[in-house]
Amino acid sequence: MGLARGSGELASHGTQCAPSDETWATVDGTLAASRPVEASPTRTDSLEATRRRRRSRSSGRASPRRREVVVSRLVTQLYTLSHLVSFSLFGTLARLGLSSLTRFPGAPVIFSSVWSNFAGCVVMGFLAEDRRLFRHEWGEASSSSASSSSPGPEAAKAHLAAKKTIPLYIGLTTGFCGSFTSFSSFIRDVFLAMTDDLYWPVTAEVRIPGEGGRSSGRAFMALMAVVIATVSLSLSGLFMGAHLALATEQILPSLPQPGTRRYVDPIGAVLGWGCWLGAVLLCALPPRDEWRGVLFALVFAPLGTLLRFYLALWLNGRQPAFPLGTWTANMLGTAVLAMAWDVAHVPIGGVVGCQVLTGVGDGFCGCLTTISTWAVELNSLRRRHAWVYGVVSVVVAFALLVLIMGAFRWTHGFAMLECH
Repeated sequence: MGLARGSGELASHGTQCAPSDETWATVDGTLAASRPVEASPTRTDSLEATRRRRRSRSSGRASPRRREVVVSRLVTQLYTLSHLVSFSLFGTLARLGLSSLTRFPGAPVIFSSVWSNFAGCVVMGFLAEDRRLFRHEWGEASSSSASSSSPGPEAAKAHLAAKKTIPLYIGLTTGFCGSFTSFSSFIRDVFLAMTDDLYWPVTAEVRIPGEGGRSSGRAFMALMAVVIATVSLSLSGLFMGAHLALATEQILPSLPQPGTRRYVDPIGAVLGWGCWLGAVLLCALPPRDEWRGVLFALVFAPLGTLLRFYLALWLNGRQPAFPLGTWTANMLGTAVLAMAWDVAHVPIGGVVGCQVLTGVGDGFCGCLTTISTWAVELNSLRRRHAWVYGVVSVVVAFALLVLIMGAFRWTHGFAMLECH
């Protein structure tokens, strides 16, 4: 899947990290800042090589320097976690809102998760390729290279390394894009397409044609349609975002570095935890009962994002050829979504129980799993490793849904949701 190798490419730096702590550099995948069209046709480093080089640098670092930045590291990590919380709320709202907008009678694409996955990858590609928004964070020494019309690969790597130390950038990529996209929803739609359980959103009687269920051949074609459409659109969105960043490079303003550090980060810390607390209080005392479905999703969303963040932090650097942290988050979130789906479709528990389970699926599982990072990793790994990683991810996740959702569906059937 070396889509970006050759004449100008998108490669991965493999993570977003917090300043002054190299161990935060194994967190999440984004695109490198090499130009997708204008760059010279040189082969950039793969994700594996990048992580091996990072580990060799960190092993030779002197301990006195690490002691010098302990305080700033703790403050930066607080700001980073705060941005992850706040942007996970925004990403969840964007995903649920776009899903509602794209579900209507006669919609040409009825598995609406494809739209949020595509849009989230566009944003990820834009942020990774952009060299204007965070130009002042790069430092004065490199400002002339940043403003150059064709910066070389070393300048691109320097800018990318600087962006990875910015809490706001981590919040936008890992927090917003990771929560805007959802791997578990993608696999759920694959399973529902195979079993002929995708519905047009009106009433129970408006349904995909299929009186006795699909034949085996048609079920396989439906399954492959969702897989091919989602994966191809997500990867296309990645490149589209990078091209948009290039197209707007001359007109896009730069964020002032002192203002970002002095005002945006502290405000983000207050806003993130405050909004999360507000969602919890609104769940307890909702202005309208039908709001609880979205409110429960907002309550569970930051938990999924933070768990994904730390899983990637702990596991992604262990096997450069197979991002174990992202894979574990996607598999765990898919399994939890399947269990929540089964329980929600049992005619017990009432309205509130249904809303809680829907919130777990849309919030916790939607933010624990991600397509944007997964797509970036597919693009950045070497071709053979990318195919192994991609196929194993889809096959194992689908097998989990067959075991959990399939066993329930083929023995009891799915009852209608009672969330309203």
